[in-house]
Amino acid sequence: MKSPLSLEPLFQIGSVAITEPVVVSWAVIAALGCFSALATRRLGLMPSKTQATLELLVSTIDSQIRDTIQGDPAPFRALIGSIFLFVLVSNWSSLIPGVEPATAHIETDAAMALIIFVATVAWGVRSRGLGGYLKTFAEPSWVMIPLNIVEQFTRTFSLIVRLFGNVMSGVFVIGIILTLAGLLVPIPLMALDLLTGTVQAYIFAVLATVFIGAAVGERRKPAAEATLQGAR
Repeated sequence: MKSPLSLEPLFQIGSVAITEPVVVSWAVIAALGCFSALATRRLGLMPSKTQATLELLVSTIDSQIRDTIQGDPAPFRALIGSIFLFVLVSNWSSLIPGVEPATAHIETDAAMALIIFVATVAWGVRSRGLGGYLKTFAEPSWVMIPLNIVEQFTRTFSLIVRLFGNVMSGVFVIGIILTLAGLLVPIPLMALDLLTGTVQAYIFAVLATVFIGAAVGERRKPAAEATLQGAR
């Protein structure tokens, strides 16, 4: 099996080399986009099974964001939900013969971690203001400034290594057993890979939510609670 750190271009668009993880990522994004368009084109007050499943998924994501950030989940729903679904489907794509998940390549994981890093900084500045966000690096004391700055980068790096290591190791193990034992023996491991892929997607999304929540700090209270306090 080829090394996940060595990438050979499949084709080129102009001077840009397109590798297998990029193609798999495009396929996952296209599949999620098509499914979303088809599943949401006929929404109704009496939900179908598909609509009920989607509503349950959205409410679960909202609940997780609300519990972590202690505020309205709407501004963060699109990013956190998209990250979770992309990582989940990418991890599960390893079950398709001949497909190597994009998340088994460090470039894909680094790109997602970079998105989270930028989103964390952007929401932190938007929520606290530039000065207020910079002051968080001096908490609880100014002597912590170097450590807090380093932490911003180390936790982003930990996101990359955690997802890359877990997904890549699963792909290698199943590939080795397929080579040695044939097709039927790895089936239990493939079922375990489904569970592992789900857990890794959940952890990645939760950590992204935690990082963003730490940056934005105390969010404004939900509208209902704010209205209630205003009426007092």
